[in-house]
Amino acid sequence: MAFIDLPLEKLKKYKGSSPRPKDFDEFWKKALDEEKNTKANIKIKKAAFALKGFECADVFYDGVRGGRIHAKLIKPAGKTDLPIALHFHGYRGRAGDWNEYLSYASAGFCVLSMDCRGQGGQSTDAGGVSGNTNRGQIIRGLDDGPESLLFRQIFLDTVTLADIAKGLDYTDETKLFAYGGSQGGALTLACAALNPEVGLLAPVYPFLSDYRRVWELGLDCTAYEDIRDYFRLYDPKHEREDEIFNTLGYIDVTNLASMIEGETILAVSLNDATTPPSTVFAAYNNISAKKEIHIYPDFAHEHLPGFSDVVIQKAQNKFVEK
Repeated sequence: MAFIDLPLEKLKKYKGSSPRPKDFDEFWKKALDEEKNTKANIKIKKAAFALKGFECADVFYDGVRGGRIHAKLIKPAGKTDLPIALHFHGYRGRAGDWNEYLSYASAGFCVLSMDCRGQGGQSTDAGGVSGNTNRGQIIRGLDDGPESLLFRQIFLDTVTLADIAKGLDYTDETKLFAYGGSQGGALTLACAALNPEVGLLAPVYPFLSDYRRVWELGLDCTAYEDIRDYFRLYDPKHEREDEIFNTLGYIDVTNLASMIEGETILAVSLNDATTPPSTVFAAYNNISAKKEIHIYPDFAHEHLPGFSDVVIQKAQNKFVEK
């Protein structure tokens, strides 16, 4: 039997229960100003991986607050005016193997896949830790105020990645696509919300959405255990509960979703106890741009058959010259 925290007819109308801070728009405007004023110090070098017909490179750049970010880049060799595909990986992970991006590169895209700072890839976080922090990223910086939240910085890293991609000599800055699953789905939404030039986005069961709802469901899912652990360690009687959820509201993709202007194609699993369907619908239902949702009733937090095929065909039809 499918896990459904709300009946499907209610999911289709549900817009979230987490707070949206009063200064949310001002907060992100200020954050974007900081991103624009941060010198990227871009370095691009030929990758050790090589494959006939493709060019592969490692991209390094500075993000806000001292992060040094890495991304993989793969493109068809010798081609110009390429549409851009930005990929974002899952929580605690890293950019995938080069071959995972060959489908989009073969379809004519310049693909960039970002390593999130402080997770499993080559990006580094200047907040006292270099490399993999493994746990606690949702609440990291919470006690220092919303400007210190780690996911604020990671969301801004996606914007800088888009800026870099648009500035490459061989890309078409008007053709920008973003995709990813779980945390990658959340970063896809955040990137599109903070960069309205993203014309198509394909998030799969996005993470980092409707934090209070996740808490109220009482699920013992590892993806959101950061919040549970924070309360147990720092607010065991929930005396600061409203304050904490309000602060987390700044990095809640449900609140960012209304800023998205690009066409959205989203997938949700109704048996997903990792990113519960109500939290996914909360983000989706706040998107006012053109959109469609693909519902998988019997699937959990796993591969969703056929969806990636639908997405790449839509991306190719939208952005690649026929």
